[in-house]
Amino acid sequence: MFKIDQKFPHFSLETYNPIKEEIEKISLDDFKGDWLIFFFYPADFTFVCPTELVDINHRIEDFKKYRARVIGISTDTVHTHRAWIEMEELLKGLKYPLASDHGGKFSAELGILYEDSFKSQRAAFIIDPDGILRAADIVSDDIGRNAGEILRKLKALDFVRKNPGKVCPASWDEGEKTLTPGIKSAGKVARELKQ
Repeated sequence: MFKIDQKFPHFSLETYNPIKEEIEKISLDDFKGDWLIFFFYPADFTFVCPTELVDINHRIEDFKKYRARVIGISTDTVHTHRAWIEMEELLKGLKYPLASDHGGKFSAELGILYEDSFKSQRAAFIIDPDGILRAADIVSDDIGRNAGEILRKLKALDFVRKNPGKVCPASWDEGEKTLTPGIKSAGKVARELKQ
């Protein structure tokens, strides 16, 4: 199981890298110094999943601006990932790897495995450059996620990491007003946001 603000569990997984057209191995240690967006989805050759992957793909350069690397992951094999990318028109030009949690061991460890189907839930994890889990989001399989919201969370997490003592209010986005918690601000948040 995972815990926010705790070390993300170690992993070692195979990925299919569509840019290099190669199978590669990855582990948590490979991402030290970078943000990691771990984007779990239920299965290849499904309906909502390719729309999510392409939504992330459209924003991949925005993620890179924050030194964030994106890894898609399901319980399918790397060979199935490759076949899906080649067959599904939406996935043409995919710019990030898809990892294989074949057998669902890692998904089970995180508590996001459907034990009846051995598929992962729709879960997104944002792990900081020190390997600490900073955000987790799980939604029903019936709805696709919004890459813009994952990016917004990354921006906020990056901001507070670089600006200790500051916090981001609801729906905060880059360049907007932040808050400085303290006894003088308690009960006066509206005033602080207007300043």
